[in-house]
Amino acid sequence: MNIPSLKDKVSPEEWKLRVDLAACYRLVAAYGWSDLVFTHISARIPGPEHQFLINPYGLMFDEITASSLVKVDQQCNKLIDSPFPVNPAGFVIHSAVHEVRADAGCVLHTHTRAGVAVSAQQCGVLPISQQSTFVLGSLAYHTYEGVAFREDEKPRLQADLGQANFLMLRNHGLLTVGRTIADAFLSMYTFESTCQIQIGAQAGGALTTVDPRIVQGVAEAMRVQTGGLGGAFVWPALIRKLERTDPSYRT
Repeated sequence: MNIPSLKDKVSPEEWKLRVDLAACYRLVAAYGWSDLVFTHISARIPGPEHQFLINPYGLMFDEITASSLVKVDQQCNKLIDSPFPVNPAGFVIHSAVHEVRADAGCVLHTHTRAGVAVSAQQCGVLPISQQSTFVLGSLAYHTYEGVAFREDEKPRLQADLGQANFLMLRNHGLLTVGRTIADAFLSMYTFESTCQIQIGAQAGGALTTVDPRIVQGVAEAMRVQTGGLGGAFVWPALIRKLERTDPSYRT
């Protein structure tokens, strides 16, 4: 697909954000978390204008490039001409988070089988793995209201999310909020692993749960933590992985 490059038409800061977001889409596809064209990852463009980047509706995640990402404002107006539309449901969910969370540099949403399966369980996330303790330290739930294209759902989603960084959308899927694109991706890796482990464990015998004091300790550590090492170590390794396979995300 021949999409003209925007590298010389946007600021260096926006271009770097575009490259990282395109990389995130490719990684989500590589790890099998995509749902054809029906989920979204958005990244806030720094500044007071509340602008963000989101995927062009109709492209598979492994097709997305830095230049194909659509730049929109809080009313879903395209700020750079694009032949692609923006999915209204994707815009409602992501704009709701960006609107109230100044720390939401990136919002990542998936519909994986494991994520949807756990979201349909009354118990939600169980404290049965090390991965789950990190999720439970900052987890919220939002009740399913149908396909999320109505503006009136936004206040309820915002209230349910609060300051959490992991949101389980009941009967729907998973959502993570990150200060950076790397943070949101690594949080989703943990969230998705938590759900896969839970579904697998439930297929076996009786479950052993983690001591609540340990879960609480992880939650407290997450509240005081100022930044993790994932962005410094894991994200560059993931980028090297992409470079070895298909560097076209950078175009």
